[in-house]
Amino acid sequence: MSLRQRPPPAHPGPVRPHPTPGEEAYNIIPIHNLLADHPSLRYPEVRAAAAALRAVGDLRKPPFTPWRDHMDLLDWLGAFFGFQNDNVRNQREHLVLHLANAQMRLSPPPDNIDTLDAAVLRRFRRKLLKNYTSWCSFLGRKTNVWISESTRRESDRRRELLYVSLYLLIWGESANLRFVPECICYIFHHMCMELNKILEDYIDENTGRPVLPSISGENAFLNRVVKPIYETIRAEVGNSKNGTAPHSAWRNYDDINEYFWSRRCFDKLKWPIDVGSNFFVTNRKGKHAAIIVAWEQKEFPWQALESRSIQARALSVFLTWTFLRFLQSLLDAGMQYSLVSRETLWLGVRMVLKIVVAAGWIIAFGAGGSFSGGCVGIRSSGASGTGTLYYIPWIRNFLENTNWRIFYLLTWWFQSRTFVGRGLREGLLDNIKYTLFWVVVLATKFCFAYFLQIKPLIAPTKALLQAENVKYEWHEFFSNSNRFAAGLLWLPVVLIYFMDLQIWYAIYSSFVGAAVGLFAHLGEIRNMQQLRLRFQFFASAIQFNLMPEEQLLNTRGSLRSKFNDAIHRLKLRYGLGRPFKKLESNQVGANKFALIWNEIITIFREEDIISDHEVELLELPQNTWNVRVIRWPCLLLCNELLLALSQAKELVDAPDKWLWYKICKNEYRRCVIIEAYDSVRHLLLAIIKSNTEEHSIITVLFQEIDQSIQIEKFTKTFKMTALPQIHAKLITLLGLLIKPTKDVNKLVNILQALYEVVIRDFYKENRNMDQLREDGLASCRPVSSEGLLFENAVELPEDNNEMFYRQARRLHTILTSRDSMHNIPTNLEARRRIAFFSNSLFMNMPHAPQVEKMMAFSVLTPYYSEDVLYNKEQLRTDNEDGISILYYLQTIYEDEWKNFLERMRREGMGNKEEIWTTKIRDLRMWASYRGQTLTRTVRGMMYYYRALKMLAFLDSASEMDIREGSRELASMRRSGSVDGFSSDRSPSARSLSRADSSVSLLFKGHEYGTVLMKYTYVVACQIYGTQKAKKDPHAEEILYLMKNNEALRVAYVDEVSSGRDEKEYFSVLVKYDQQLQKEVEIYRVKLPGPLKLGEGKPENQNHALIFTRGDAVQTIDMNQDNYFEEALKMRNLLEEYRHKYGIRKPTILGVREHIFTGSVSSLAWFMSAQETSFVTLGQRVLANPLKIRMHYGHPDVFDRFWFLSRGGISKASRVINISEDIFAGFNCTLRGGNVTHHEYIQVGKGRDVGLNQVSMFEAKVSSGNGEQILSRDVYRLGHRLDFFRMLSFFYTTVGFFFNTQMVILTVYAFLWGRLYLALSGVEASATVNNADNNKALATVLNQQFIIQLGIFTALPMIVENSLEHGFLGAIWDFITMQLQLSSVFYTFSMGTRAHYFGRTILHGGAKYRATGRGFVVQHKSFAENYRLFARSHFVKAIELGLILIVYAAYSPVAKGTFTYIALTITSWFLVFSWIMAPFVFNPSGFDWLKTVYDFDDFMNWIWYRGGVFAKAEQSWEQWWYEEQDHLRTTGFWGKIFEIILDLRFFFFQYGIVYQLDIASGSKSIAVYLLSWIYVVVAMSIYFLVIILATLVIVALLEFTRFTFVDAFTSLLAFIPTGWGFILIAQVLRPFLQKTILWDIVVSVARTYDIMFGVIIMAPVGLLSWMPGFQSMQTRILFNEAFSRGLQIFKIVTGKKSKVSDS
Repeated sequence: MSLRQRPPPAHPGPVRPHPTPGEEAYNIIPIHNLLADHPSLRYPEVRAAAAALRAVGDLRKPPFTPWRDHMDLLDWLGAFFGFQNDNVRNQREHLVLHLANAQMRLSPPPDNIDTLDAAVLRRFRRKLLKNYTSWCSFLGRKTNVWISESTRRESDRRRELLYVSLYLLIWGESANLRFVPECICYIFHHMCMELNKILEDYIDENTGRPVLPSISGENAFLNRVVKPIYETIRAEVGNSKNGTAPHSAWRNYDDINEYFWSRRCFDKLKWPIDVGSNFFVTNRKGKHAAIIVAWEQKEFPWQALESRSIQARALSVFLTWTFLRFLQSLLDAGMQYSLVSRETLWLGVRMVLKIVVAAGWIIAFGAGGSFSGGCVGIRSSGASGTGTLYYIPWIRNFLENTNWRIFYLLTWWFQSRTFVGRGLREGLLDNIKYTLFWVVVLATKFCFAYFLQIKPLIAPTKALLQAENVKYEWHEFFSNSNRFAAGLLWLPVVLIYFMDLQIWYAIYSSFVGAAVGLFAHLGEIRNMQQLRLRFQFFASAIQFNLMPEEQLLNTRGSLRSKFNDAIHRLKLRYGLGRPFKKLESNQVGANKFALIWNEIITIFREEDIISDHEVELLELPQNTWNVRVIRWPCLLLCNELLLALSQAKELVDAPDKWLWYKICKNEYRRCVIIEAYDSVRHLLLAIIKSNTEEHSIITVLFQEIDQSIQIEKFTKTFKMTALPQIHAKLITLLGLLIKPTKDVNKLVNILQALYEVVIRDFYKENRNMDQLREDGLASCRPVSSEGLLFENAVELPEDNNEMFYRQARRLHTILTSRDSMHNIPTNLEARRRIAFFSNSLFMNMPHAPQVEKMMAFSVLTPYYSEDVLYNKEQLRTDNEDGISILYYLQTIYEDEWKNFLERMRREGMGNKEEIWTTKIRDLRMWASYRGQTLTRTVRGMMYYYRALKMLAFLDSASEMDIREGSRELASMRRSGSVDGFSSDRSPSARSLSRADSSVSLLFKGHEYGTVLMKYTYVVACQIYGTQKAKKDPHAEEILYLMKNNEALRVAYVDEVSSGRDEKEYFSVLVKYDQQLQKEVEIYRVKLPGPLKLGEGKPENQNHALIFTRGDAVQTIDMNQDNYFEEALKMRNLLEEYRHKYGIRKPTILGVREHIFTGSVSSLAWFMSAQETSFVTLGQRVLANPLKIRMHYGHPDVFDRFWFLSRGGISKASRVINISEDIFAGFNCTLRGGNVTHHEYIQVGKGRDVGLNQVSMFEAKVSSGNGEQILSRDVYRLGHRLDFFRMLSFFYTTVGFFFNTQMVILTVYAFLWGRLYLALSGVEASATVNNADNNKALATVLNQQFIIQLGIFTALPMIVENSLEHGFLGAIWDFITMQLQLSSVFYTFSMGTRAHYFGRTILHGGAKYRATGRGFVVQHKSFAENYRLFARSHFVKAIELGLILIVYAAYSPVAKGTFTYIALTITSWFLVFSWIMAPFVFNPSGFDWLKTVYDFDDFMNWIWYRGGVFAKAEQSWEQWWYEEQDHLRTTGFWGKIFEIILDLRFFFFQYGIVYQLDIASGSKSIAVYLLSWIYVVVAMSIYFLVIILATLVIVALLEFTRFTFVDAFTSLLAFIPTGWGFILIAQVLRPFLQKTILWDIVVSVARTYDIMFGVIIMAPVGLLSWMPGFQSMQTRILFNEAFSRGLQIFKIVTGKKSKVSDS
């Protein structure tokens, strides 16, 4: 976080006669007082925009409000229409800022910069009201914007300003109505008409006076327009019963909005709004064909098609197609019948007609029996021919976007006419690209399916169907046919067939993404070594990309300029034309580069990711010693001087030219020689007093060397062999100079020795003393008179001359460094950031405009009550293992902790104890910057402000400013940073604060004004008002952030009591006033009621959106971070809005993310690797070539005015919009927007790091996807996108989760099918058990296993890693992940996704789950894991394990161990993963003492009775009821499906009882019926009627063939039966709860949970008891590549704080 912003200049007093406006608090610009001393007011564009608003002129004054001179058009509108005063103030600043910024961007600038340009206003009006005009056109209404587009009149400008002002005022006060954009259009339409009547001086017919608006007076708009509609929405939310009612039982935001998509809104609602309208009433009441062809068992499919009969049968696919169409029409009617009303009668007609036509096709295709191909051809062409034209992209776009009745009739059959979802087709080139992609994917899938899935199964299926006299092991109801068995054989194949497209998509998208990334030049600079090779071009790349170039106005954007750009980039990328030579000659360019680079390095140091010593190695020092070349960082020059010396030694007799030519082959070598030579000369002349003989000797010596170089006689004049001696002496000299204590005598001695070497050994010709004196190279005075040469001539600079000693240290480093410094900087994060930044500058990006001409933008972060700044207690408090957060951070970030302590010492910390006293704030900041806190996010986002200020300075600074500034900085920069010698430094130098160490020292003042106009950061701290009232520490910390960040604003919702039990709600914006030194309130806009009606987060964003500014808004979450070097590229990114991508300009700019939590634990690494491939490679492919990228989350940049008029940046309806942000992408695509993806800029993002957090996150996302499937947005996208884009959309959003569900269903289908075949006796038939059958099944299982292991999520990871970090590194990472059991994690998380997605589909009830973002070093108890995972994983794993055990016992196939293993290993792995993952990834998961304690805790929890207020964490019973919540809210069909699924548990009993000895081989149904006696016995045992049970067992032993083995075997049969009963009882709870049976159900359920707990605990207990497992588990969990395992083990076992011994 920046602590160095200069406070804005103080205001002079107000100049207006009315005192109130001059004094009022302002947000960014004091528009109320244009004469104030504020840097932004120096721009004539701001004054021009404000003056345009003040041009009220001859407008009729509002009748009931006193009119003052300073009032403007917005005040005029506010007075007439009853808008709130603060809304008017807010929108005034909003409008002035936007118009001023837009005018600043004009190119060429307008002739008169003091007046508002008409074109700027016209463009803005068209953009802002585009949605309104489209809406009017859609409804066939004439727009009420009365402005002629052809003729331009002066009076139009004022009218245009009134229209945009009116829209913004309506929007600014609409509160929750902003989620219903067409409702706002409706309100604007009518208010616009009333405005027109006032402007045109209409007379009211009733009163005979000039027309007045139908609503006016104080807060009239809020009370009479917004409130009635708001109250309707609120009442509907009440009907939702907290989101548990079915979606059809109440109207959400989208339902309300779509009311305004038909003309009836004009007839029913009227204007002013008729509250009696019914609107306000809220209490309303491909595989088929493959099998046909494969059935012939030919080698290739086309061979089978030669037969006429096969052709006819293959064409019966059309019959299947017609059946599917018929089914679809029935489903449509079933789902949408409730939409049919008197107004939508035609919808009903179309449904009926579609059913009739589909039935007609079935009859037509079915009538012929065996029909000829020609006949079918005619029929099918008839079916498809009707809509051929409709599917040509541009024709369809035209038809859908043109609101002509005739076109509506043409398209009526295909789809309903809706306002959104029209004209979604892409351009021809994009169409071809994504079509090709999907054609290849589908072709691969069909080939694979035919040859490896379908064909091998044909023979066993035929054999099974033809098998006769199959000996069934039970009572078989369908004994004359084996079709059911054949169906079970095919079921897993069919399921895999449906979902394996996901695998092929993953494979192809990985390689396409890699190709796109390669062409975008990603990963060309992967590490410091590669940067070193290209650093000389890097300086030019910064100049080219980050510095605006002056272009002629007419050439910008022309074909020629684009071609020149491409050539220039090519030269930069490959160093053609030696661009660094130009940099050397252009000192201004070099200085600009140095300023930027050094600022980046300074910020790295502030963040403590590099040390003071590394700063000196990395920075580009300013040219203070008259060096003739660019002074590259020491890092690049290391070892080069020694190599040059050895070259010179080898080429002793070579001529100068040849030697210099060899040296110049390496640019760094050339520079280091010149720099070393110039620096040595400067140094020697600096430490020897001027006007002494010694000084003149040195001068003459260097003159001679210079002259010999000039005449190319250097090698002839001097001996190259003497250079190493000179080199050694210079090293000794510099070593003495940079010591803290200087010994002048030793310096004199070494200077004398150096002189001797030069004079005696360096010159080739020996000269005697007289000759030397004559040439000025020896002292003229007698040797004895004054002692040694140099004795009294040495004068060292003062100790506080930091610049001199810094340069001396640099020279010493250059002379001595022998290693190649590949490991500098040592911090991996610093290396990654430098590599990414340098690589990105060689990628294609738009040119940067000047800061003044860039687009303005805001950042918006919603915040509730998460950590702002870690406090002292949080850092020090140990958890149960004795680990504090601080100790954990010190160990994970060891080098950064050392750097932090070094910085603290430099800033005045005397001893280590001060870190807890005077430096406690710094310590808290350091820790908070490594967590997922608001402080970290704010620091990151304020880098935009800091970067733009520096860029604004560089834009306007003259050559002189930069040169002088560079020198000034060089003398002051980082005065305290001496590596290790700071203690001997003067106190004044040491106490220099960080504020003195930056380029900000050079600013002239105007930079602040420019940047405040271009950038605002709003944090929506929803409950900040409540936190302040409660004196919550969070409030103080937020205030501290505002105090230290000038551009930060905080928006919150204030609740004010306004009488008995009544509250008023306000949207409030505050800032910290630097003059008054306190927080000031800027705006307070009253809301119609409580903010939260739907999902909280989007409504928090929505209320703060009115306080954002600029053309774009970046949505940033609370767990994100940003980097200074990335912020430098923001103005380039915003230029993307000017370029077309396909046929549209972008409306959302996608930005890539870097997941910064990957180093915390292996689990965090798996999560971050998976997420990284998704946010880079995944999004890249979606944007290009698939053209279907949505907004999956943050940190995308939205076109603010486009979204402002189309429903905002997220959706907020309860439950259905639980994944609120993705709906912004859906909405964008449906409304004709365009989403792109850009990878030259990145933002940091944190992820959940513990298994429980990860699982809750996965649960939230999966539930959200389940709700998305039900949403209208997904339905419309599915209908309106073309087939191939629809496939892309499906497989990358809801389809991914659907297919995860299919994988789990495949496992179930396979295992239950196998169990059926084994227990029924069918499998015993030799005909079934052949190799082909198993071969086909093996293929299916392998595919399922591939998914299960997460390999299809791993492939994109490997490919992306290969691209960005190299292939070998990627493979090593992958192997390491496997060793750390990543497959167990991926299998486990697949189970989480499938469970929650499936449950949401069946029963609804998705809910927001707060995951918490802390560090995971704490052991989770067994009871907590059981509560979280029992239903989603443990019970299912036990069920599958039971099937596998029964199958092993009764299957003839299982007798062959290898076959059994081959068939079931994937399933056993799934069972293992689902049971063991929560313990493998739990710190101290296998600690024996903790395991014992956990079991006690679990049993206490199970038996805890508790009271009414017991929580699920305390009482098993409360948890058990909570786990059934979804069954209380589900519908009738949800309950039916649940019961059907539960019936599977009764199958065990049916299958196993016939295998018991007691059955005596009988196949009668009576055996099964009698087995229910056992259930009664079990019940009796449960109620302790042991005598009865004993009697029954004795009787069975005596009178039947019952054996004791039967008793244990039957447990396998009857335990599932009991569980089935419990599950069904839970569904029937409303009927059973009041009966005595319910207590039995609860007791039995408790017993089952104890049994499950013991089953899960057994392997955990065993592994805990075995030695060595705990340490191994710690190593697996807490390290990267097994390197830090032991170190982290110290954390888990250590009990001490590290601060004390640091």
